Amino acid sequence: MIAARDFIDAAAARGIDFYSGVPCSFLTPLMNGVLGSPGLTHVGAASEGEAVAIAAGAWLAGRGTAVLCQNSGLGNAVNPLTSLNAPFRIPTLFITTWRGQPDLKDEPQHEVMGRITHDLLALIGLEHRPFPTEAAAIGPALDEALALMQARGLPVGLVLAQGSVADEPLHQVPYAAPPPGQRHDLCTHGARPPRAALLEVVLRDLPADVPVIATTGKCGRELFTLADRAQHLYQVGSMGGASGMALGVALASGRRTLVLDGDGAALMKLGALATIGAHRPPALLHVLLDNGVHDSTGGQATVSPVVDFAAVALACGYAAAWSCDDVAGFELALRQALATSGPVLVHARIAPGSMATLGRPTIAPHEVAQRFRAFLAD
Repeated sequence: MIAARDFIDAAAARGIDFYSGVPCSFLTPLMNGVLGSPGLTHVGAASEGEAVAIAAGAWLAGRGTAVLCQNSGLGNAVNPLTSLNAPFRIPTLFITTWRGQPDLKDEPQHEVMGRITHDLLALIGLEHRPFPTEAAAIGPALDEALALMQARGLPVGLVLAQGSVADEPLHQVPYAAPPPGQRHDLCTHGARPPRAALLEVVLRDLPADVPVIATTGKCGRELFTLADRAQHLYQVGSMGGASGMALGVALASGRRTLVLDGDGAALMKLGALATIGAHRPPALLHVLLDNGVHDSTGGQATVSPVVDFAAVALACGYAAAWSCDDVAGFELALRQALATSGPVLVHARIAPGSMATLGRPTIAPHEVAQRFRAFLAD
């Protein structure tokens, strides 16, 4: 058994200072230690997949990251680990617990995952080792994990068994309820514009130093077709994770950050709005391009017509939200949003469909990630 402080300090000395995750009773001492450590960032996520996306954004902004989760949440994390971290070659220290360890009594819901945890990590190509249980083993374990992360550009796992870390008290300031946000309704209820028309406004009016994360699907493809820039990251997988990535970038860099989201993606990880609202990064601008369908897969309807995204964002703690449904309204909303301390949301209703000459990014995802990381470092 080790002290949480010994592991946290050793990790910090090696550059790991940004944590995101979802609690587990096995993780309690380690997570409490992180929460009580000045100089470290901890972002409590609504889901394990969201935590992976947040850490990915922080890594893009130059931080050393770790994700903490229970192994029952591995299923939630598999998608971003395989479709975000893998193609973009984004490393993180992935600390997962081992609930349901076969030779120990545990709750019945952990039995299956306890039996397959190591096999599942191996199946998705995630190198993993036991979490250290002796003080002398902490440094070597971290050095090995970091060397693997650097060599492969991929996450490395540490599997934490019950009783690995000694008890640590919790010292955490509760989240404070924010003041009511401001709502701005600019809708005209006429014909809705195509997505490309609003992306052209973004390309024309957005400052050149603002990073842009475009959600997976036709949004990123249209943005690349219209203009490829170093400030763009085209998210080709991990549907729903763009807003979490943007949160990680905004918190880690402090820079104005724009995320271009979609209705289907936002609905998939709606809890991310609550995480964003709780952490209130003043520089985060969340643009939700809502065409009411899953455009990349044949136009199947989403449930967005019954969702008031602006009201949801304000209820989650966003400082302001705009609703619009034409180009002129979007131009005004974007201009005002850029001048407002956030987080802020612009919800734009648009028409289904996409550009007739729709291309795909011709730059490999890992090259996009490295270019984007260099852009953020300037």
